[in-house]
Amino acid sequence: MVVNIERADGIAVVTVDNPPVNATSQPVRQGLWEAAENLDADPGIRGVVLACAGRTFIAGADVREFGKPPEPPHLPDLIARIERADKPWAAAIHGSALGGGLEVTLGCRFRVAAPGAKLGLPEVTLGVVPGAGGTVRLPRLVPAEDAIEIATTGKPVDAAQAEALGLVDAVVEGDLVTEARAFLQVALTRPLPDPLTARPPVSSPDPAFWEAQEAAITRRAKGQAAPLRAMECLRRSIESDLADAFAHERATFLELRETDQAKALRHVFFAERAAARPPEVKGIEPRALGSAGVVGGGTMGAGIATAMLAAGIPVTLVERDDDAAARARDAVARLVEAGAKRGRINADGMDRLAVTADYDELAGTDLVVEAVFEDRGVKRDVFARLDAACRPDAVLATNTSYLDPGDIAGATRHPERVLGLHFFSPAHVMKLLEIVPAAHTDGEVLATGFALARRLGKVPVLAGICDGFIGNRILKVTRAQAERLLLAGAQPSQVDAAMRAFGQPMGPFEAQDLGGLDIAAAQRKAARDRGEAVFAPVADRLVAAGRLGQKTGGGWYDYADGDRSPQPSQAVEAIIAEEAARAGLPPVDLSETGLAERILFPMVDEGARILDEGVARRAADIDLVEIHGYGFPRWRGGLMHWAEARGLDDIVASLDSMAAEGAGPAPGERLRRAAREGGFGD
Repeated sequence: MVVNIERADGIAVVTVDNPPVNATSQPVRQGLWEAAENLDADPGIRGVVLACAGRTFIAGADVREFGKPPEPPHLPDLIARIERADKPWAAAIHGSALGGGLEVTLGCRFRVAAPGAKLGLPEVTLGVVPGAGGTVRLPRLVPAEDAIEIATTGKPVDAAQAEALGLVDAVVEGDLVTEARAFLQVALTRPLPDPLTARPPVSSPDPAFWEAQEAAITRRAKGQAAPLRAMECLRRSIESDLADAFAHERATFLELRETDQAKALRHVFFAERAAARPPEVKGIEPRALGSAGVVGGGTMGAGIATAMLAAGIPVTLVERDDDAAARARDAVARLVEAGAKRGRINADGMDRLAVTADYDELAGTDLVVEAVFEDRGVKRDVFARLDAACRPDAVLATNTSYLDPGDIAGATRHPERVLGLHFFSPAHVMKLLEIVPAAHTDGEVLATGFALARRLGKVPVLAGICDGFIGNRILKVTRAQAERLLLAGAQPSQVDAAMRAFGQPMGPFEAQDLGGLDIAAAQRKAARDRGEAVFAPVADRLVAAGRLGQKTGGGWYDYADGDRSPQPSQAVEAIIAEEAARAGLPPVDLSETGLAERILFPMVDEGARILDEGVARRAADIDLVEIHGYGFPRWRGGLMHWAEARGLDDIVASLDSMAAEGAGPAPGERLRRAAREGGFGD
């Protein structure tokens, strides 16, 4: 049975047991409905505690029902039934009460939470709004501003915050069900609070409040529709009658559920679930992850160490000498302090860090990540030293952006324990982790890489070996196409504005100035040394002129001292004009859509080539790389999903036209085949 009932001393405990996350599947809804009916009819019962078995309270809807017509009893009806029960219900919340789970608790008369509980309405992250009364009941329990924050961001609040807001009545230590029973026994001796639907809203803000909220949400949503629609539902709940508010919320939910944005966000949701446990590691137990080492305490190494400390993993950080080790400790301390202020890491995180210049201090570690300069010789030297210092079964990982992990593994006696783990900067913040096995990488080692990603809260993507793997290989195309637009009449500010309008957090030229033009220049030099042709006529001249971005006061833009605001540069405009005259490309459509698609279409073609070569297993993996590593708008579903929705036939035709103009490569056979077949497949 997915719903069980136990009775004692006039209190019934109704327990949902639907692993892994007690989702509100049809059997759960049916079981709860029948429990409400049976307990109302039981004269020996005075109140009901709703609890959940396992690791969490109801954490949302059953993903197996996504996109399918729901079967009765429908969740809104069930919550209404609990709310009008003759015997008052108290929700005992542990783990996560999310989406429909939180909506169920709002139908209960009381809410009691364990200290580690989290509560939220994440529906907007799937492109919809709450559909079972969440936006109607919530502002009758917490102030409008807090209800808006919860419903429009999708971010959960912890138990302490929930208690402060009035979202829960008590946070209790000890056995949750026992404490919830005791709470309810006391509550039944006092006048009962009204059900939420019998209460007025906590506050009714004036029009200026709603205008300010709309402006703030519009800026934050960056093109996503659901957050604004969630705010509309909350406003309707506060300013209208209950029947109208319920009807409006449900109609909005059903409308948004069928939109392209909701479909895209569901696609990403399922892609993330699949990427976390690929078939290559199915049934393979990862190795222990009780301790870790990091070699290199620069920007990347410090970020990786901080991410591990935040996950509770003790870290030994190795630098080349004592002075460098001291600087690395300071760098990690700054990141830990900043993370503690944001609640991302406990303030005692530094207690788990050891910093040294002695590789022998890594002798007992389970996994070591090398994060030194992107140079083959330097990395191979590090791995030779790690091979001598570490246990034979310790996993050795290279944080390389472009190099072959198999070549680096050749410096060791045990290449089977070497793996590529490509973190993205800043490593303690960015969610993406490209996991790159070499030819000799052991299955347990690969599984350990995915286990580490889960431990760190990263989104792992399995990638094959090529120059740049998945993400940086596509990034090279992004940058080349952006430069081609300059040679065809656009300015950097126009290209950046077009990509921001598409939904990117920043444009390609702004991003290069932030990271430094010298990084890409070093990669271009390495590619040329390998005999490859590289297109970057303007960027090469900027680097030669010492314009490396914000750190030198000028890159694609000029920057005033102490000001990171990009300003158009006459020097850059002059270089662009010279290179444009030399290239002789026809002028391009300067509309935001036209400029963005001239960058995006070649990126799609490169993604198709990556699929064709097996560097990525699925188009959805490329989507995750672009979303979590490069800021591609999540609500568009990722690069390849967006391309399928945009129309692959049209993309192929446009690329053929661009190739005829000399403005980009012709589409490859994999993209042409996908256009004929209607998609990239699974």
